[in-house]
Amino acid sequence: MNAWGEVLVGLVILIGLVGIVVPILPGTIAIFAAIAVWAFVTGGSAAWTVFAVTAVLLVASGVVKYTWPGRKLKDAGIPSRSLIVGGLLGIVGFFVIPIVGLFVGFVLGVYLAELPRHRRHSEAWRSTVHATKAAGLSILVELFGALLASGVWLGAAVLT
Repeated sequence: MNAWGEVLVGLVILIGLVGIVVPILPGTIAIFAAIAVWAFVTGGSAAWTVFAVTAVLLVASGVVKYTWPGRKLKDAGIPSRSLIVGGLLGIVGFFVIPIVGLFVGFVLGVYLAELPRHRRHSEAWRSTVHATKAAGLSILVELFGALLASGVWLGAAVLT
C-alpha cells in the first residue's frame, strides 16, 4: 500500500478511536474495517497476521466490555430495566441537547428508573453513579483494546 493509502487508513483508525469515546461513530467497526482493507491491499502473511492479531484484540475487548461492567452492575443490584431506560433517554438526549445530551439523558434515565425502586434520592443516586461508572469502564475497556490494535497496525505499517 502506498503512503497516502496508509495515511487514509490511519485517519479512519483515528476517527474510530474518537468514535469509541464519543459514541456517535462506529469506532471499533471502523478500526476493524480499516485494518482489514489495509491487510487486503498490502497482502502477504505479515499483513494478514497483523489483521488476525488486531481482530483478536478488538473481539476480546468487545467481550470484556460487556461482561466486566455487567458483573459490576449485577453486584451493585442495578436491574437491566434501569439501563434500558437510561439508554433510551440517552438517545433522546442526544437529539435534544447537542454534544452532552447522550450523557445527560443516560444519567437522568437511570436516576428516574431507580428513584421509584429505592424511594430515596440518595440510594437512587448511588445506583446512578454505579451505572455511570460501569458505562465509563465499558468505554475504557473498548478504548484500551482499540489502542492496542491500532498500535499493532501502526508498528506493522512503519516496518513495512
